[in-house]
Amino acid sequence: MKIMSSLVSLLIVACALLTVGFACGGSDKPADNKPADNKPAASPSASSSAKTDSSATPQTSSAPKDIAGKYSATGKNSDGGGNYEADLEVISRDSVYQFRWDSAGRKYDGVGVMTGDKVAVSFTDGPDGTGCGVELFKINADGSLDGKAGYWGNNTSETEKATRTSGTDLEGSYEIKGKNPKGETYQGEMTVTKKGQGYEFIWKGTNGFKGFGVKVGDSVSVGFGGDKCGFVAYEVKSDGTLEGKWGSAGSSELGTETAKKK
Repeated sequence: MKIMSSLVSLLIVACALLTVGFACGGSDKPADNKPADNKPAASPSASSSAKTDSSATPQTSSAPKDIAGKYSATGKNSDGGGNYEADLEVISRDSVYQFRWDSAGRKYDGVGVMTGDKVAVSFTDGPDGTGCGVELFKINADGSLDGKAGYWGNNTSETEKATRTSGTDLEGSYEIKGKNPKGETYQGEMTVTKKGQGYEFIWKGTNGFKGFGVKVGDSVSVGFGGDKCGFVAYEVKSDGTLEGKWGSAGSSELGTETAKKK
């Protein structure tokens, strides 16, 4: 689905049914976001190439409430990398989703979370989405952020509240409190800085780490887990179509994707 700078060339992953669980250890978020020991029973082959150019073939969309299902996706690669099309499968994994794209045999895998009509996904190329995580923030009127996070390797989502202590708009410093997938509480600090087409998020605590994401309306989708992990910010349309923007921390221009249910 995506052409990404650094280690991730692009995202697109069609999904074969597998057993997944996603992990976040300790009282603070992990620095490397390693998944739990339970691995998928099967996984796609690794890939590093960009999607091939192709024209879109519209598919009939179905009215969704649940986004799980098979899709036909068309889009534009980031940084002017051309157009692509792919098969996408979205699988419900308790409180998170698994996303898998296949574009001309190139496979990608990721984890996603949904709040309202917004979906955030973190993905990577290779056999699975090990090490990638994602957080979807809702921006409140008072500037605070309500977050829902997922980690590849854990089927339980995480919740987080970020209260701004300084700054304007989305940028600034925040105090955070949350509950990880194990049910353990944590707290710390977070800073948000505008970077190019998106925003850099830095969490500070026992295990500090950083992510990168994009703002769409009153929500922000943030992918984390290192340079190999990119992000996608989808909006779910009334007919079930997923309209997305995607990229990575190194993207100078974001890519776009439209995924219609088959």
